[in-house]
Amino acid sequence: MANASHTWKFHRIGGLDQVAIESGEDLLHLKELDQKLWVALSCPVKGLEVDEKTLTLIDTDNDSRVRVPELLGAIDWAAKVVRDTGDLLKGSETLPLSAFNSETPEGKAVISAAKEMLSGLGEANASGISLSQAASLTKVYASTKFNGDGVITPTSADDDAIKALIADIIATHGGAPDRSGVQGINQAQIDAFYGDLAAFAEWSTKGSTAEILTLGAATAGASAAVKAVRVKVDDYFARTRMASFDSRALAALNRSESEYLAVAAKDLSITAEEITGLPLARIEAGKPLPLVDGVNPAWSGAVAALLRDAVTPAFGSGKTSLTEADWSTLKAKVAAYDAHAAVKGGASVEKLGLDRVKALLAANQKDALGKLVAADLELADEFAAAASLEKIMLLSRDLGTIVRNFVNFNDFYSPDRWAVFQAGTLYLDSRSTEFCVRVDAPSALAVMSKAYIAYCDLKRPGETMKIAACFTQGDSDYLFVGRNGLFYDRKGRDWDATITSIVDNPISIRQAFFSPYKKFLRMIEEQVAKRAAAADAASNAKLAAAADKAANADKAAAAAKPAEPPKKMDIGAVAAVGVAVTGAVSVLTLIIGYIFGMKAWQYPLAFLGIILLISGPAMLIAWLKLRQRTLGPILEGNGWAINGRVKINIPFGTRLTERAVLPANSTRSLDDPYKDKKAAARRRFFLFLLVLIIAGVAAVCWHRRRHGHYFWQKPPAAIPTAAAESPAPAVPPPAAK
Repeated sequence: MANASHTWKFHRIGGLDQVAIESGEDLLHLKELDQKLWVALSCPVKGLEVDEKTLTLIDTDNDSRVRVPELLGAIDWAAKVVRDTGDLLKGSETLPLSAFNSETPEGKAVISAAKEMLSGLGEANASGISLSQAASLTKVYASTKFNGDGVITPTSADDDAIKALIADIIATHGGAPDRSGVQGINQAQIDAFYGDLAAFAEWSTKGSTAEILTLGAATAGASAAVKAVRVKVDDYFARTRMASFDSRALAALNRSESEYLAVAAKDLSITAEEITGLPLARIEAGKPLPLVDGVNPAWSGAVAALLRDAVTPAFGSGKTSLTEADWSTLKAKVAAYDAHAAVKGGASVEKLGLDRVKALLAANQKDALGKLVAADLELADEFAAAASLEKIMLLSRDLGTIVRNFVNFNDFYSPDRWAVFQAGTLYLDSRSTEFCVRVDAPSALAVMSKAYIAYCDLKRPGETMKIAACFTQGDSDYLFVGRNGLFYDRKGRDWDATITSIVDNPISIRQAFFSPYKKFLRMIEEQVAKRAAAADAASNAKLAAAADKAANADKAAAAAKPAEPPKKMDIGAVAAVGVAVTGAVSVLTLIIGYIFGMKAWQYPLAFLGIILLISGPAMLIAWLKLRQRTLGPILEGNGWAINGRVKINIPFGTRLTERAVLPANSTRSLDDPYKDKKAAARRRFFLFLLVLIIAGVAAVCWHRRRHGHYFWQKPPAAIPTAAAESPAPAVPPPAAK
């Protein structure tokens, strides 16, 4: 939980409580803020609109991701270098020398490096330093003869013999990268090199005895030749022994004919795997191994080397075959050398040759190399101070930006700043969207953002890039795969953009309102197209039938059959059609009667109800998805770890994506010389006809309400009252008293 000793400020932005980082005290107390309140927990080093070098310096474990502990570590280190960490929130590329903390070792080292650099530039009286100056000091140190990294290069030595020695160590033990970018060597490689020199020299001395060099100088070559074919020769003699044991196995030992047929069906090569796997020679009981003729062509070269380098030195020239006993003798002759080679010491320096090894050991220049390494390390503190100076200047420029895009997302919601993950602006379909994120490939997580995303490939001469562009205003009618646009990156460079895939989600409630009607019109268009295609196919079929009939008229006349009498009318079908028509008329009559029976104030409500019935479900679904639209899943697919639900509501979405609007004070003429005037006249006619029909219906309804009947009906007859039908009897006057 956050420490109660520090008072935090939070702002509600984008439906998310975001902490305000406004002072150095806020930075210093970030370690006490509950990480559940951070918007992000990690971000990638690459692909963001912030100097990759700064993020790399913060990424202390070099895993290409910046995490919370690493960011807190950078802030703690910076607090030891500068007096007020609040200066790091200003985004400045210059700092006064008075801003550095002279009471800490880290601050003193940076001040010393800054003064030394300014003095070297002839600005000893300068009161401040810039990032470019600090970077130049680091480059100067990196390119010097010694630069404090403990790695020496051939240019570090003045003696040509030492330079050649350094080159030999790099060739045998690999190089270590120097700060200058050149390959060099360190003390560990020097020690390993001289250890291998001694081991190889000792091994070579032991290997010069007659017990090991049984064939003299040819022993090494004989060992290599025997080793190259040992497995195949052993296999050959094993097969001959099996053939001697049972002649019935001979065919199988030579492989079946079907295997040769399979090989022969292909393009043959002596290095083909099928041929290599066959025996060295034809198998016969007790047959010696031929070394010249009858050898498997895939192994002929290795067998020739065996004859030249091993058999001839061991048995003399003229021997063209080997018995199994000869083979055992030959292996025995190189066995001692093989055993000695198995324990070879210093094999890495063998390529230098024994003479060079002995010469290097005799010269004993190891101490000279060690002195060069020590001289280089003497500058370690100075270079570290120069590197620290550049690091604090990078943090002075970039730390505020990183915090505003990591601890909170103030830059993303700011009207005048862009977030570090916003790559630029895409112009497409009369819209521009600033919500463009660099990606490596489409992500399956992106669909969870509930945003409409168009993945685009970007190209410019010599460069390519991929982005996820989110459209948050307008509609998607003309956004489809293959559509081209133009993208401007944060540096103002233009790229050709092509949509490659789409994550389809609602863009606006307005789009959802019209979507059912658009779908209905598309269905009508599709049905009309299908009917037209079917009619065209039927017409073509009739024409083909007529042509065929005309071409074969004589044959048809000869084989013509009496015409069938016309079919009688199906009374049942007629009755069914009549019932259907009567039902349709009845339903239509009921609907018209209901409409005409409505009161005037009910017509707008009925119209509104029909609209809501059609568009309401789509609008409701769109509203629910737009409420859930969030940034997190888009960035998660690009290596971020988003902690909060960064919402993109409708008002904010309209700022991220802008539609085409005419400039202020501009004028527009509606006199289009290419306007289809006939179509406009037809539209006016149909509109007039619609108004006339509505007026007629209104008149009918008014007449119905006024007179109780439609004007085409007779007025209803008056219903006689009871008094008219039977007059009441007269009441007699009262009797006189």
